[in-house]
Amino acid sequence: MLAWLESTSAAVWLAESPSVWAMPTVLTLHTTGMALLVGASWVLDMRLLGLNRTVPLSAYRWVFRAVAVGLVVNLLTGVFLFMKNATTWGTAWPFLVKMVLVVASAATILPLRKYVLNSGTGLGDISSNARLLAIASILSWSAAVTAGRLLAYLVP
Repeated sequence: MLAWLESTSAAVWLAESPSVWAMPTVLTLHTTGMALLVGASWVLDMRLLGLNRTVPLSAYRWVFRAVAVGLVVNLLTGVFLFMKNATTWGTAWPFLVKMVLVVASAATILPLRKYVLNSGTGLGDISSNARLLAIASILSWSAAVTAGRLLAYLVP
């Protein structure tokens, strides 16, 4: 299955094309999607941890649209990047660790979304559960980004 993925026309095009629309564009989109996804998550996480307490949580509802856009961009580009290296990454533990961290990171978004959407327009106190989720989000996104970056050095 992994060898088949790597031999598809899309994977071969991405791996072998000298076009700027191939690998450079997919990597740029993946990085941009990651910046949007992780950056927006961090903005909310920092608010939940006490930064900018004078702004109500309801003002941070925009974060979830940005996170959704970043997540979709990264899913699409990530599939292409995986297809290009399927036989290598599909069995490499650093890639599997990255995927577990991405799933763990994304799992923090849903309860935080529910918390923010139910927060109203006031400046009320932040629950300890929301603070713990914000810390988990920061740590897991940081680890996922680091694991992804280390793929270039740990997987041939």
